[in-house]
Amino acid sequence: MKWEELDTYAKQWTKEAGERIRSSFSTTLDITTKSSPNDLVTNMDRDIEKFFIEKIREHFPQHKIFGEEGFGDTLNDLNGVVWIIDPIDGTMNFIHQQRNFAISVGIYENGIGQIGIIYDVVHDELYYARKGQGAYINGEPVPKLKETNISEAIVGLNAIWATENKRIDYTKIVPLVQDVRGTRSYGSAALELVYVATGRIDAYISMRLAPWDFAAGIILVQELGGIATNIEGKELNLMEKSSVFVAKPHLHQQILSNYLLK
Repeated sequence: MKWEELDTYAKQWTKEAGERIRSSFSTTLDITTKSSPNDLVTNMDRDIEKFFIEKIREHFPQHKIFGEEGFGDTLNDLNGVVWIIDPIDGTMNFIHQQRNFAISVGIYENGIGQIGIIYDVVHDELYYARKGQGAYINGEPVPKLKETNISEAIVGLNAIWATENKRIDYTKIVPLVQDVRGTRSYGSAALELVYVATGRIDAYISMRLAPWDFAAGIILVQELGGIATNIEGKELNLMEKSSVFVAKPHLHQQILSNYLLK
């Protein structure tokens, strides 16, 4: 596998896809719902996924594609090289705000994350990591994560998880919310994972994400020394929807033992 060639193409296509999205801001979007009224998809989501598939099929026909909008392959495993793509992560933000969304591309080989790319389209910030080679923002290296205590931590967390819900006992989350310095919710898992990787927030917790939501982000987080598991502290499964908990190592253990597993 020529990884240099592969990651050059991957970054180039991601930037091209971002330009297509920016050019759509002045047009009328075709918006439909998927599983619920809040699970939105636009013609742009579909077009961007098809754009990636066309490029990958042309240059790397042996690779498999696992995409949110379903135009890729039907996978039973992660053998070989697999691209896991979310063409627009944060579609609701894209529709309502035209900001706080990202393109997310994770490239795995036999289940191991090799390349993670997250592109904040509006701010033209390309976050990129190669396994064992560090992480970068627009070519500038991102420093390794520094530890933080609970009382000084800012945690990415949707407010719904601190209310009665079917995913987790909210009485575990409320004390965490009370003990940390603050919580934030940006509406894009890819960006919130990037914010952990870059130290803008210290941890991120979500009770149900699909593989394309976190495939690229966890590569970035892990490359900078962070820990990525589900809320039980177990390894994430890239073949199914899962809870996701990422944080700096010491903070990850603190939150896990003092709140999530208590």
